[in-house]
Amino acid sequence: MSKQKPAPLPADTVIGGYRVVRRISAGGFGVVYLAVDKEGQQVAIKEYLPSALTVRDQGELVPHVAPEKLSLYRLGLKSFFEEGRSLAQISHPSVVSVLNFFRQNETVYMVMNYLEGATLQDFIVTARDLKKQKVFRESTIRSLFDEILRGLRIVHQHKMLHLDLKPANIFITDDNKAVMIDFGAAREVLNKEGNFTRPMYTPGFAAPEMYRRDSTMGPWTDIYAIGACIYSCMQGYPPNDAPQRLEKDRLALSLTRMRGVYSDNLIEVVEWCMSLDPLSRPQSVFALQKELSREGERQYTKLSVGEKVRLQFDNMVTDTKKNLKRATRFGKS
Repeated sequence: MSKQKPAPLPADTVIGGYRVVRRISAGGFGVVYLAVDKEGQQVAIKEYLPSALTVRDQGELVPHVAPEKLSLYRLGLKSFFEEGRSLAQISHPSVVSVLNFFRQNETVYMVMNYLEGATLQDFIVTARDLKKQKVFRESTIRSLFDEILRGLRIVHQHKMLHLDLKPANIFITDDNKAVMIDFGAAREVLNKEGNFTRPMYTPGFAAPEMYRRDSTMGPWTDIYAIGACIYSCMQGYPPNDAPQRLEKDRLALSLTRMRGVYSDNLIEVVEWCMSLDPLSRPQSVFALQKELSREGERQYTKLSVGEKVRLQFDNMVTDTKKNLKRATRFGKS
């Protein structure tokens, strides 16, 4: 039986002078609420509430933490608080604005601008379902990620990393601004220090070094995720996760299918960003920006007849394996 998630704060709860309206979303590390300040302005409030470490019953305010989990809970709490303090110093249209952060109810709350719109993930799913050859136009991809990279460069200049970049954490506002949300510093600290049974990352977007406790992370770690996000905008689906790629890397084969649809340059950018070796990736956002701005040098290499035949054969083999797996699962049930 799975552990019950801690209950969100009830509507009309007042915390730090803000009144909670409703829960917007919840994840493994926190809950986000829509709230209003004393002037009636809408804000989003993120509460540090790691579900693996806390229990909270309906109607309660203070999370309960078992004594053996208290030191880890406090470590994540400190990281979450420091993340809020660092983000509050950054003012950029592509980085979520932190207006306030405070301690209450034995946890920490981060107050942010309330954004209206949808995530990039929502747009990808909608576009994918149209079943067109291109999920997004190349000009759209380049423009979107130029905007995101401008913000990410500022984040890195402040000695911060995002550590959870994925389409679900890129928000497209109603006035067409791309904003990075839901930074993952507390998540990363808890994962490295805790004895969790599985890494707490989004498959496909986490760089290989995030799965190793002794590895060094840096701008190249976020850059891997940027490559995976661009890949998703091209294919409509995330790439295979890093552990799978370390066993058998099919990234180049997947990108080959995009030849003639997207430029050679954009395909090469994705391969560069998603190199399994951190030292083989762009080492800074600036280096990636320079390459992504080479829009005028686009060339499109179409597949040869032989390559098309090999791809069709590969697709048949992949589909056969999937069907066999489904049949095996059905036979076991």
